[in-house]
Amino acid sequence: MTAEAVPESISGGHLVAKALKAEGIDVIFTLCGGHIIDIYDGCIDEGIDVVDVRHEQVAAHAADGYARITGKPGCAVVTAGPGTTDAVTGVANAFRAESPMLLIGGQGALSQHKMGSLQDLPHVDMMTPITKFAATVPSTERVADIVSMAFRECYSGAPGPSFLEIPRDVLDARVPLEKARIPKAGHYRASTRQLGDPAAIERLADLIVHSEKPAILLGSQVWTCRATDDAIDFVRALNVPAYMNGSGRGTLPPGDPHHFQLSRRYAFTEADLIIIVGTPFDFRMGYGKRLSPTATVVQIDLDYRTVGKNRDIDLGIVGDAGLVLSAAVAAASGRDDNGSARRKKWLEELREVETKAFEKRLPRQLSGSQPIDPYRLVHEINEFLTEDTIYIGDGGDIVTFSGQVVQPKSPGHWMDPGPLGTLGVGVAFAMAAKYAQRDKEVLCLFGDGAFSLTGWDFETMVRFDLPFIGVIGNNSSMNQIRYGQAAKYGEDRGRVGNTLGDVRYDEFARMLGGYGEEVRDPADIRPALERARESGKPALINVWVDPDVYAPGTMNQTMYK
Repeated sequence: MTAEAVPESISGGHLVAKALKAEGIDVIFTLCGGHIIDIYDGCIDEGIDVVDVRHEQVAAHAADGYARITGKPGCAVVTAGPGTTDAVTGVANAFRAESPMLLIGGQGALSQHKMGSLQDLPHVDMMTPITKFAATVPSTERVADIVSMAFRECYSGAPGPSFLEIPRDVLDARVPLEKARIPKAGHYRASTRQLGDPAAIERLADLIVHSEKPAILLGSQVWTCRATDDAIDFVRALNVPAYMNGSGRGTLPPGDPHHFQLSRRYAFTEADLIIIVGTPFDFRMGYGKRLSPTATVVQIDLDYRTVGKNRDIDLGIVGDAGLVLSAAVAAASGRDDNGSARRKKWLEELREVETKAFEKRLPRQLSGSQPIDPYRLVHEINEFLTEDTIYIGDGGDIVTFSGQVVQPKSPGHWMDPGPLGTLGVGVAFAMAAKYAQRDKEVLCLFGDGAFSLTGWDFETMVRFDLPFIGVIGNNSSMNQIRYGQAAKYGEDRGRVGNTLGDVRYDEFARMLGGYGEEVRDPADIRPALERARESGKPALINVWVDPDVYAPGTMNQTMYK
């Protein structure tokens, strides 16, 4: 009598890893915990790297950053209870920034449900409002199936994060391989690229052809949709001046005749046609009030709910930015006159405004004052960037300065938190960017308050040999808030709850095995940046900037008015 063959079995953690591999994920960002270690074991077998950080917020931010850089979803894995709650900020940031990522959280065993197990919390209830999908995995057989479901939900409409909690006994249990549903790579997600209503695209083409003074704002979804080439074709074929924000920065290189930055307010006041691509009418757009009330306004977005929100529009198109812009060019190209020639004067008018604004600010950018004018710091950074430098902004006032001056030279080379305004993304984004694209240089500008939140993961950068250039604009203050307090309550109460110590972050970097340097003279900024580049290490340049100088964007914030 022959012994009956024992069916091959697999654990829940290994099923997670198989599902991650099917999605094309090659790294997870994590902080260890007893609930989740079987996932690590599965990742080893599937060839997925495990990057362990010092704070779960960093793991979630890194997964967000990985998605932005690669175009693939990111993944963070954290333990139950405080591990998951520590990651909430990173998930919320990804939610507002429309970044596809999966957070996997541990959970107590199903056999101990509602018994008060270690680190038991209602994670799904907490995560539901800030994700596109949140669920508990109920059985080991369903692990890979529900992981793939979570990834699919990340791409419904505008992308965003998903969350799964997996009970410890579900992860640790083994089931016959034949009973586990394991979706096949490339067979459980369809293309999400939508062209939009053809009649609406024809109308858009007609509006462009007859426009004398059009302007287009290329927002983050231009990069999300990888629509750079289509956007460039659009502005060049139709001779339309382009402004860029968020991850859309870098779509056009500095110096391109259609690249504008400093004349946006003027353009949005004088234009007869304004096309908003992949940007909501949120606080960054004055809730739509900054657009001329007489202009024809077109909004293109992946998410129906965003189109026409906070402001009436003349034409709304729900679809992929690249497909819509490409189709509009095709529709306009069939006309005898697409209007591009007569818009030459409009571009010249905007260029004159742009030049005057640049020349007015240039003395500040070249200032030799001490403490250092923040404009001088961001000017030096902008001059230092190469075609392959990914720029990251992490902070309040100092990064507001950089938004006016720093111009990434390539698409996908600008990263900022997004509309949640989260401080502390810098090290995590640098980690993800350098991990995903090791041939790229990564430079991150921090406010000293922002770096303080998650700066200990500088050690993770050292440990995993992920060199980057960190620059801290150090004014020993949370200066964006300080300005508002002084403006609202008077200078005598302007230093309440916003003043930091004079911290030598350069010494901190050296202590952790990186490169550190202090700068007090503006003439020393560029040499210090060069030495940081040459060091081949994670680096921090601690630049002392004037605490009594505020960015115009800080002074104009509506919350202070």
